[in-house]
Amino acid sequence: MEEYIGILKNTKIFSGVNEDELKAMLGCLGAKAQRYGKGEYVLFRGEELERIPILVEGKLHIQNEDYWGNRSILGSISVGEMFGEAYAVPESGPVLNDVVAVEESTVIFFDVKKLMTTCPSGCRFHSLVIRNLFYEISERNRKLVQKLGHMSKRSTREKLISYLSEEAKRQKNAAFEIPFNRQQLADFLSVDRSAMSAELCKMRDEGMIKFQKNRFELL
Repeated sequence: MEEYIGILKNTKIFSGVNEDELKAMLGCLGAKAQRYGKGEYVLFRGEELERIPILVEGKLHIQNEDYWGNRSILGSISVGEMFGEAYAVPESGPVLNDVVAVEESTVIFFDVKKLMTTCPSGCRFHSLVIRNLFYEISERNRKLVQKLGHMSKRSTREKLISYLSEEAKRQKNAAFEIPFNRQQLADFLSVDRSAMSAELCKMRDEGMIKFQKNRFELL
């Protein structure tokens, strides 16, 4: 567990907490680490969640499949990111989407009841973590609004422009990498992969973008 202290210290939820204080808090918050192989499900749609997970190694996708197996990728989870927090609050209902490991991954789960309640020992940084959790949930809601903004575009090109523009702004660079391969990007934007690939080539030929695998540059 302690090998991930450095990663946890740099997460938003533990912002302002130093390593020694964080080590002391792990037991207080009921932290438990779980490892997952590529393709394994971290969370299943329909399950009840009582712990808040943070990814400390690997990469995850939030996805949904309909009755016929058509998959939509709703988001990507990178190292240091929290997920599933909306379902960990009491009486929030079951998980609505699956979370799957894209590669070998390690997740640390924190007891939500211990996280939301100041500990008996009077840990002076516990209230800071609760405040950070609120900020993190707010950030998650902002990302959801951005996702809806991409999906509201009518054409494949408009969806691509919306997503790539947002990534360039977020990474503060016209050249950047995205967390998806071609099929995953198509699933994320809910478009046909072949049509999307053709549109990307048109945008490249028109001098709008350059790309190599998952690396893009806006011109």
